[in-house]
Amino acid sequence: MIEHDGNSIVVDCNGIGYGVLIPVDEQSKLPVGSPADLFIAEHIKEDAHDLFGFSGKSRKMLFDLLTSVNGIGPKAAMAILNIGSEGQVRSAIASGDTKFITAAKGVGKKVAERAVVDLKNKVGLEASDDATDFLGDAASTDEAVEALVALGHSPQDAAEMLRGVDQSLPTNERIKHALRSR
Repeated sequence: MIEHDGNSIVVDCNGIGYGVLIPVDEQSKLPVGSPADLFIAEHIKEDAHDLFGFSGKSRKMLFDLLTSVNGIGPKAAMAILNIGSEGQVRSAIASGDTKFITAAKGVGKKVAERAVVDLKNKVGLEASDDATDFLGDAASTDEAVEALVALGHSPQDAAEMLRGVDQSLPTNERIKHALRSR
């Protein structure tokens, strides 16, 4: 590693320096001049080519899970990882602690709720029974609500859209009716 540069480090790889964004708590573990083994996530957009580095594979996998959520890009995922340890972030998602998640810069309540709904059973911890209480009682196990949330609606809006739709219809029909009523 060549140098620290704000929230990133510069890594020498066979004579070429690469800027790699890393979680804040990992910077102190990587002294200048020492070799560094990092798990890299690469994100390419038309105006940027960003590298995100992690000292552990499980943290990179959590980063990948976070970026799979609609509304969470790589920089928001890194902001979430910077608010606590990997275990704290996994625990917050599994328990539905949206307040903890919204402490990350650029992450609002709607995105935090979507992260909980999408990832609560994927973070490697037992999800709390009340992790998605913010959806309301009827919505907590409703696949139609979860589908509408995945389409970008807030959990409250999704539940409201489904309020007048017959519960006995198949999930896909309920979603169609809810979207037509909008």
